[in-house]
Amino acid sequence: MKRILVGLVLGALAACAHTQQPPAEARQPTSAPAAQPPAPPPAPAASTPAAATAESTTPASVYFRFDSADIARSDAETLATLGVLLAKHPEMKVKIEGNCDERGSEQYNLALGQRRAEASRKYLEKMGAKPAQLEAISYGSSRPRAQGHDEESWKQNRRDDLVPNSLPLR
Repeated sequence: MKRILVGLVLGALAACAHTQQPPAEARQPTSAPAAQPPAPPPAPAASTPAAATAESTTPASVYFRFDSADIARSDAETLATLGVLLAKHPEMKVKIEGNCDERGSEQYNLALGQRRAEASRKYLEKMGAKPAQLEAISYGSSRPRAQGHDEESWKQNRRDDLVPNSLPLR
């Protein structure tokens, strides 16, 4: 089920907020320490006050590699934009729903989904969101977006969905 997130992307980024596909390659699990998230991109600049508060409707998900909770550079812009928006609108709240593909035990997938949601939460906080605005929860593999049992389906299921439970006012 697709989640629609209203008010996530500033007018200037609405067209490109989520046109990217999840990473093409999957990596095998390793015991290497987790990499640090990529440096946040510069905050988007609005050309007019109206553009700064423009609302749009766009799917809001960030995707992960196999067995990873590292934020991909291709998704950092989506999180950075949301973090800036949350900083400007303290009344807005977002639930970050961590999801996994079907591989792995239920317990492992719940833990991995939580690590993914927490990684996005920490990134949003670095961009200016307050902890009280964010809720991180894991659904493990219980909410697949794609029902197949192949790499393409698994890519779509390794994600965080960013769901608002309140929207900024104009």
